[in-house]
Amino acid sequence: MDLRAYYQKINDTAALLTGESLVVVSVATPEGGKEGVRTETPRMVAAKLLAEGRARMATEEETLEFQIANCEAREKFEREEAARRVQVMVIPSPDLRKSKERS
Repeated sequence: MDLRAYYQKINDTAALLTGESLVVVSVATPEGGKEGVRTETPRMVAAKLLAEGRARMATEEETLEFQIANCEAREKFEREEAARRVQVMVIPSPDLRKSKERS
């Protein structure tokens, strides 16, 4: 394998891409790569995956679906984390009665 040609191909592919963060969709590979997995990657990683034939660029519709799913997952995670952080204080009933009598 000619490394110069390999890296030139990656650089040429990167030059065609716009933006710093891109969504790519994996393709099936002989090494066992799964088809259809969407991933948001930096431009150079996307260029490498595209140049190697391991992924293709996501369509606008696929990108939108991916971003909506990520937002929903993030919101769900934040709700679950907020619920975990709720603190409960248990006060024994005799102590509660004493504090009420003092008031």
